[in-house]
Amino acid sequence: MPRGQRSAARPIPALTLVSHPTAARIGERLLLHGLLAGREVALSRNAPDFTRPGEPLGLPLGDPFMSRKPVLFAPVGEGVRVVPGDEGRCTCAGEPLHGGREFGPEELARGVPLEFSGRTVLLLHLAPPPEAHAPASLGMVGQSAALHGLRRHIERVADVDVPVLIRGETGAGKELVAQALHARSRRSGPFISVNLGAIPKELAAAELFGSVRGAFTGAQRDREGFFRAAQGGTLFLDEVGEASPEVQVMLLRVLETGEMYPVGASRPVATDVRLVAATDADLEAQIADGRFRAPLLHRLAGYELRIPPLRERREDIGPLFLHFARQELEALGEAHLLTPSDPYAPPWVPAALAVRLLLFPWPGNIRQLRNVAKQLVIGSRGQSFLELDTRLAQELRLPQAAPHRAPPPQAPAPEPEVAARRKSTEVGEEELLTALRAHDWDVKKAAHHLGIARSSIYDLIERNPSIRLAGDLSVEELTLCFHACGGNLDEMVRRLEVSKRALNRRVKELGLVPKDA
Repeated sequence: MPRGQRSAARPIPALTLVSHPTAARIGERLLLHGLLAGREVALSRNAPDFTRPGEPLGLPLGDPFMSRKPVLFAPVGEGVRVVPGDEGRCTCAGEPLHGGREFGPEELARGVPLEFSGRTVLLLHLAPPPEAHAPASLGMVGQSAALHGLRRHIERVADVDVPVLIRGETGAGKELVAQALHARSRRSGPFISVNLGAIPKELAAAELFGSVRGAFTGAQRDREGFFRAAQGGTLFLDEVGEASPEVQVMLLRVLETGEMYPVGASRPVATDVRLVAATDADLEAQIADGRFRAPLLHRLAGYELRIPPLRERREDIGPLFLHFARQELEALGEAHLLTPSDPYAPPWVPAALAVRLLLFPWPGNIRQLRNVAKQLVIGSRGQSFLELDTRLAQELRLPQAAPHRAPPPQAPAPEPEVAARRKSTEVGEEELLTALRAHDWDVKKAAHHLGIARSSIYDLIERNPSIRLAGDLSVEELTLCFHACGGNLDEMVRRLEVSKRALNRRVKELGLVPKDA
């Protein structure tokens, strides 16, 4: 590859505004191109200009309280050395940078908060190189490399009629991604969003696939169901890991045949729906426990998207906070606070608050940030700057470094999985059944005995209809067997021929208390 192309692909050290006397400038950025060329970059109140991504013109920091002596940013290997021009006026997370400090590539990847004169906060981080044809925003706020990559993947798959599985932590914005997929697709039908975790399990099948009159007690008329409501469009199933075994089977049929059976119906109904599912659960672990079907996961993940958590894209925290805060300020008639006329006034987002927002791990991701922005704006209504109340200060408390203690006794390392000696296709149904019975349905031991990979044994079980997983058992069968065996799990395993670990989980989910075996 030519040297110029290699250099263009490298991420660029950048500075993003997170607090400034003019709060409306939050999110403006300065790309430190000179560092890639081995040159120092000097930053002062008068130069260089910060610009909003995608805009050609910008302004210098211009804070009159900032030292006239420039701060130097120098390349050091793959890292950056920051040398303050005026001792004590430049800090990193509250620590003065006496004599300068080096930040390595891992710190740059996380993002380093730098505070100047207690008023302006910049995040030193790595930014994706400018592109001639950058992806559209798709309604998502932020310019991080992770978000750019997500947008690219959405553009690639949006108009391809395959199911999409969106993975990400709670509050990361999975529904926003699903809406972007629908908006960029070729489908003219509606976008229907369903949270499976909010539907009672006994009603989920009827809610999704519809039902006919008299199908169950209380079914006094035909019900359309979400699949038919989304005909010609997109059906978004959030928290798909919460689907019951019955719903999983019905979803698998729809994905495989394009047909579904409404509850109580004797004839299938054709569907034309693009299915987008989302989860924050470990579906592979649920498959191992017998709570989720492997073929359904393979069908749902025709294309898989991962939403990065907010803590992995610190450079987006400032722009997102400004976006949510502006919405609240406009609703309150106080949007003028973002563009004060007095450059000597204290910043609307105090520097200490900005640093706390950057360093907080955000377990609730964007949803939590939006709620915090709303609380801060409303709680500081009528004031010239944001103020943390006691409750919010407690919520945004930064994790403290644990005191040094002697390391605890090291637990024995888990036994590594033995490399497969055979192909799973070499194992027949009878041999598989014999191995599972010989090892009391312990999947790991049976896989070792057969000489195949543990992951392969689940596919074998799925291909053999005579072998069941604990997730396939009905509530009635489980309950009857529990009482017949007096709650003895070992006896239930022998009768039902399923994994003890998965069976124990199913029994406890039903509120039954098994006896110690």
